Amino acid sequence: MATLYTHAENNIFRTWAYMFLFFVLVIAVGWVASYYFESYLILLAAVAYSIITSFLGYWYSDKIVLSMAGARQIEKKDDPELFRIVENLSISSGLPVPKIYIIEESQPNAFATGRNPSHSAIAVTKGLLNRLGRQELEGVIAHELAHIGDRDTLIQTAVVVLTGIIVIVTDLFFRITFWGGRRRDNKQGGIIILISLLLVILAPLLASLIKLAISRKREFLADAKGALLTRYPEGLASALEKISSDPNPLRTAHSSTAHLYIDSPFRGEESKSWFSRLFMTHPPVKERIKNLRGMHI
Repeated sequence: MATLYTHAENNIFRTWAYMFLFFVLVIAVGWVASYYFESYLILLAAVAYSIITSFLGYWYSDKIVLSMAGARQIEKKDDPELFRIVENLSISSGLPVPKIYIIEESQPNAFATGRNPSHSAIAVTKGLLNRLGRQELEGVIAHELAHIGDRDTLIQTAVVVLTGIIVIVTDLFFRITFWGGRRRDNKQGGIIILISLLLVILAPLLASLIKLAISRKREFLADAKGALLTRYPEGLASALEKISSDPNPLRTAHSSTAHLYIDSPFRGEESKSWFSRLFMTHPPVKERIKNLRGMHI
């Protein structure tokens, strides 16, 4: 039976499984293209591309995500109180102190990133610092440290880069096959164009499904472990209430990175649409709050 303590080991296995899946998908697209154009150089290029992008996804996905969020790293002198909270909770959890980033946004929100605890970072918005009290902020930081300790952060950030690569590759293949002329007979060419069209249509859905493969249980587990770390579940529960009820939009929010945040960064009608609900990456906030307030520590 999976427990809070086996979750990290399971996530390490899932990370490599997801990266292998991306590797296979890119190679599959390359094989179809090489068959169509009768050139195995395309397949070799796809293999090389898969290796390079998987490497970049593992080593640099956190930097890419932080850049997409418009986050800037701060030092202790910039916010001593925030640093004290992060340092104290890191010591209590037995984790290295992560780098701290600030996002100049009024919406209260936060996320963690990094391939492992020794190369991790926590990004918080200005709105989070302005709206939350100390105990609420501790609850949020503890939640993000739980993600770091469980290796959720590697899966969450690598999938942003790798799903984007799949979409780009399939779109490029479709353009080449559709506009680049026929290399095989009309029947085979038509089949390949149909396959490439299906890939273009299914790639964004596949990207979302892979993100959803990262079970929503990770949020419940991070909530529970964060509450155990602070010994005060109400702090995180109250923080989630404030975060979810804040009407301010997050200008840097993107569908590919929304799953990283402690709560969905989308606001207004966008968060209420049937399509958004279909691909929700967070469990309902009310359910998370109910679970936290039902904890007995």
